[in-house]
Amino acid sequence: MSLTHQDLASILRRIDGRGYKAYQDIRGEYTFPGFRLYVDHVQADPFAPPSRFRVRISQGVAKFPLRYLESVTRRVALADYLARLFSATAARLTHSQGTGKSGRVFMARPGQEILARNSVLVNADEVEARFSVGLPAAGRRILGGVAEDICCRAIPRIVQETLIYQSLAASDLEKHVMVAEDAEALRGLLPDYGLVAFVANGSILPRRSGVDDRPLDRGNVVPFASPPSLEVEMRAPNRGPVRGMGIPRGVTLIVGGGYHGKSTLLRAIERGVYNHIPGDGREFVVTSPFAVKIRAEDGRAITGTDISYFISNLPFGADTRHFSTENASGSTSQAANIIEALEAGARVLLVDEDTSATNFMIRDRRMQALVAKEKEPITPFIDRVRLLSEKGISTVLVLGGSGDYLDVADTVIMMDEYRPVDVTGRAREVAERFKTGRELEGDREGFRPAVRVPVSLGFARPGDRRTKTKARGTDTIMLGHEEIDLRNVEQVVDPGQTRFIADALRYLEARLLDGKSTVPELLAKLGREIAEKGMDVVAPFIHGEYCLARPIEIAAAMNRLRTLEIKQLM
Repeated sequence: MSLTHQDLASILRRIDGRGYKAYQDIRGEYTFPGFRLYVDHVQADPFAPPSRFRVRISQGVAKFPLRYLESVTRRVALADYLARLFSATAARLTHSQGTGKSGRVFMARPGQEILARNSVLVNADEVEARFSVGLPAAGRRILGGVAEDICCRAIPRIVQETLIYQSLAASDLEKHVMVAEDAEALRGLLPDYGLVAFVANGSILPRRSGVDDRPLDRGNVVPFASPPSLEVEMRAPNRGPVRGMGIPRGVTLIVGGGYHGKSTLLRAIERGVYNHIPGDGREFVVTSPFAVKIRAEDGRAITGTDISYFISNLPFGADTRHFSTENASGSTSQAANIIEALEAGARVLLVDEDTSATNFMIRDRRMQALVAKEKEPITPFIDRVRLLSEKGISTVLVLGGSGDYLDVADTVIMMDEYRPVDVTGRAREVAERFKTGRELEGDREGFRPAVRVPVSLGFARPGDRRTKTKARGTDTIMLGHEEIDLRNVEQVVDPGQTRFIADALRYLEARLLDGKSTVPELLAKLGREIAEKGMDVVAPFIHGEYCLARPIEIAAAMNRLRTLEIKQLM
């Protein structure tokens, strides 16, 4: 029998004042004017994770123009806009009432990036929104009247104000979708222009603080302006011509004094793998989707990674072709981070000298003279970066102190009070005038690391039917009793991505791991299933807490799992 909103109100009045477990009576499906409400899960007590609700509205009611469904980019941007609006409206219309999280309706609030989410799903037939409700109680006694107000008045109002096209500010939605589409188009043009990144003139790159990713809006804010020699013009489908600085393939150095904007520019490029909301300041900072930030990461686990391209001949005969450690040093971790990123599909390396291991980056002439090469197992990055470039792997490197890299650079950009200057010619003159005298280390062999096959992720205990996963912010994943530290995987930008990665790893372990597929093959299999079935394919139950993560970040999390087992195919 189909239940209505009047039936839901009646149930809530009936259980008013009863023990909290009586809330289980509201699980089910209810017909409201214009939409259907689903109560999928009811929390066990006021302090437990909130209850999971959904609403579905047919497009006959929602009436979103079909043009917003014509491409993946448009659908993602539309859903992202609706999720932002739903989150903000729910926060405005509901508030804490009673014990624990009682009284609130909420959906995870998105950040500055426009990401594929499963909190709002839109297709040609319907709109579905997934959200949480803190069912209200005083102590552990049901506040039925408050619950009725939330379910039968607040939720319908939120739906009306956020999921019905005629209720929205149509121009704001249009701008949100068109900005995302333009950014995606510009990103797609990068290969045609021989670029790995593009920074539009007028962009605002500085952020308010390390914990506030919104654009800096006070003090000396310098809009970005390209040097004439690096300026290119690309055409976006909606905005039209967009001019800005193109960063070409090859080896690019970003140099300059401290506090002049070097790392700020690199961070904008790092985030340019994602589209950004209107007003972010980085709407048209776009980067190759295959770009990855690389840094040293003392203490991380490494399992079966071939780091011999950078490190070999370790004392006591340690094998660097199949290198494993529970506690990596700065140099071994940075070497592994590069190899693993390239294995997962990276083709652009973003590196900041400040977060790199010095002995991995450079060995100058004096140190070469003091410590003979046969006593130094590290072939520094400076002696590999050009070889990688010849293989189609570009590098963008922030430098403040290692002038030896001028010898291997294709392009040198100096940041001067947040203004970029092309100093490539001058850098070559300096390199010619002040010879370093250092000797090239390492051979000229190509980049051919051993192929890895994951045998087991190792976090599921024998007999476990469903290993629990948990994500904390963007920093930590718990898989059963195993913890993965993602603090140094800097392109994970939303807690929803962390939650998605956690369940994607569980899905890999349970469904796709066969002991034969290589890391790229496993990532490709997962990608095909997500493309066909959506992010929900990895979910243990229906919820709206995912944001899509790139295969590169999924692999990064897997590689940091201390229980990972690997075999190599030589």
